[in-house]
Amino acid sequence: MEKLFAGARLRQLREDRSMSQSALARLLGISPSYVNQLEHNARPLTLPVLLRLTEHFGVDAEFFAPQDIARLVADVREVFADDTVTGAVSALQVDELTTKLPEVARTLVTLHQRYREAVENITALVAEQGLDRTSVRQPHEEVRDWFYRRHNHVAELDEPAERLAAELRLRPGQVRAGLIAGLLERHRVRVVEEPLGSDQHRFDRRTRTLRLSPTLRPGQSAFRLASELALLEAGEVIEGLVRGGGFSEETAHRLARIGLANYFAGALVLPYRVFLGAAERHRYDITRLSEEFGVGFETICHRLSTLQRKGTRGVPFSFVRVDRAGNISKRQSATGFHFSRVGGSCPLWIVYEAFSAPGRILTQIAELPDGKQYFWLARTVTRAAGGHGDPGKSFAIGLGCELRHAKRLVYSDGLALGAGAAITGIGMGCKVCERPACPQRAFPAIGKPLRVQEHVSSLLPYPPEA
Repeated sequence: MEKLFAGARLRQLREDRSMSQSALARLLGISPSYVNQLEHNARPLTLPVLLRLTEHFGVDAEFFAPQDIARLVADVREVFADDTVTGAVSALQVDELTTKLPEVARTLVTLHQRYREAVENITALVAEQGLDRTSVRQPHEEVRDWFYRRHNHVAELDEPAERLAAELRLRPGQVRAGLIAGLLERHRVRVVEEPLGSDQHRFDRRTRTLRLSPTLRPGQSAFRLASELALLEAGEVIEGLVRGGGFSEETAHRLARIGLANYFAGALVLPYRVFLGAAERHRYDITRLSEEFGVGFETICHRLSTLQRKGTRGVPFSFVRVDRAGNISKRQSATGFHFSRVGGSCPLWIVYEAFSAPGRILTQIAELPDGKQYFWLARTVTRAAGGHGDPGKSFAIGLGCELRHAKRLVYSDGLALGAGAAITGIGMGCKVCERPACPQRAFPAIGKPLRVQEHVSSLLPYPPEA
């Protein structure tokens, strides 16, 4: 068992129950000074103490796990890497802040996000863009961050969707027919196919008619049916989650409803236990899962990133979708992997290389500057154009997990994962990356002095000061 320092969590547990350190010590059968040392991370939690804590307080052992700290450290480091924030804070000070005062660190990150939004607002106004809302990106970012904080798992929707799938007797390969029957029997909704221009589906509440575009593949059609069924079946739950989500405006509310309806749809088409069982059986072979459940590569990857139900967790994945220009249009994470908001993502990341080998699954062992290692796989997906001359859509889908989980994936077969592994050092974006000798750097690191000499040249685009 690795040393587990969980002082902040232990203090939170004690204070939530209005207990003194002496009272907690008596309950655990240890000395008050030992409790004090545990809460100040002077000593690690031992297995016997951890077991007594879970027994007496009824919490899962994962309550004390440091899985959130890696992401929080990355978020806080990005705050102080912002070139508009003055003051030098060392990596050691950031680690101490996030470990000892995680709630203060989270508040700092939230304040910085709002500060960045305010800067964007001012920039937009100065540029006379005629914006009549708070920020161009804010609603989408709010919704993404909400899912990110939940590790991309919404139990309030996942479990009802699984029960509904059982009630409708949905079977892989026959989901579309089952959903059509369920809409008609439970909600008197009739499904028809007809051309809808650029729309994929439309639901008319007045006539109780759901129109589907005939251009949709069976898996896409099933997903659209399921998303409307989500709003009919779980509308109150979705509305409650939206109201409690702290979203700032109506646009964000609507996007959150759509995102939650789509989450329910994914959980309905790919029920948790059935899908997790198949994923483990096939060792997370995405192609085989796609064939078995009749949905696309992207849908399978996105669902894999949500399998974090307590007691029956799958591999904790990060999921990302990017375009050729490097824009990240989807990003969710159940791991400590951090997606940068400053200066773009790392060009050495395998997700971008996928565009050079369309349709092939590429793999990479990537290491972040903090030493954490991840196993990534990536593949392109293409969506056909409407007709000749119409532009299609092409994305790269990335799915990653911590390297320690890689053996559970079929894609790691034949690869060296230990001492002989081929590891690629990547960063969270050039402006915040701590790798001074990277030849692919697009921007100098914020706050780091450069070596600029008139009579000396370097292979490095932004050589650091010695």
